[in-house]
Amino acid sequence: MVWRRLFLVFFVLMISVLPQKAFCAEKPLWEVGIGGGFLLMPDYRGSDQTRAYLLPFPYAVYRGGILRVEDKRIAARIFATDRVTLDASGYGAVPVRSNDNEARRGMPDLDPTFEFGPALRIKLLESRENRYTLTVALPLRAVFSTDFSSVRYEGTVFAPRVNFVKGDVIPGTGLSLGLSAGPMFADRGYHDYFYEVEPAHATFMRPAYAPGSGYSGSTLTAGLGKNYKQLIFHAFISTDFLQGAAFEDSPLVKTKTSLMGGFSVTWVFLKSQKNVADEHAH
Repeated sequence: MVWRRLFLVFFVLMISVLPQKAFCAEKPLWEVGIGGGFLLMPDYRGSDQTRAYLLPFPYAVYRGGILRVEDKRIAARIFATDRVTLDASGYGAVPVRSNDNEARRGMPDLDPTFEFGPALRIKLLESRENRYTLTVALPLRAVFSTDFSSVRYEGTVFAPRVNFVKGDVIPGTGLSLGLSAGPMFADRGYHDYFYEVEPAHATFMRPAYAPGSGYSGSTLTAGLGKNYKQLIFHAFISTDFLQGAAFEDSPLVKTKTSLMGGFSVTWVFLKSQKNVADEHAH
């Protein structure tokens, strides 16, 4: 079970929203490396208990025409123009042992989840001279949980985001700033998975509860990144605001402001001699 948990932590660390590399005309077709990171995150959105992780992770980038492993996501490109991209990409969350979480004690464990579905990405503004982009991402994803012996469908999530990236935010430093913000919406199945309390698991302090569908809160993320020779440095902090969420009255919601943060250092030791056009804005 330990290696399974670590695998999911690797995944979440890699897909956390972080600023991307500085603007340039071309980038290597592929890059390979290894990194180490520290991640502090709640057991789930709304949990008042957090876990700290310090661990290594692999690093791989492939900037192909259709399949792309980049920007902390694996994406299969379906359609692309200068300003609009439609691709299919994924996300994920780590498992939770309920006996390690006071609010969920005595309830079934939360298996790791993964999400997959189409995402429409629209470039609103771009300035090569001032090194910034403003984009909108509109991902619609089906959510699945797994105990590594079976896979179960848990619902659907829609999480639109406005993303702003500014390269060389402090002139001459090569430091990049990334900002991302947006609401999240989900159906009842998704909310049930994380926030439902069935009568069989109800207690005096944890009454039975069944959430509805709809608004799932909002997220604001800020990150900094810098490349130095063969090293890539990233740091980020992300806040979930759950006020007004369809599940905010769940007894499993112990805080309506959840924080996650971390940093990583990556060493890129191999890269392609072939370069491809920088499609940073997508």
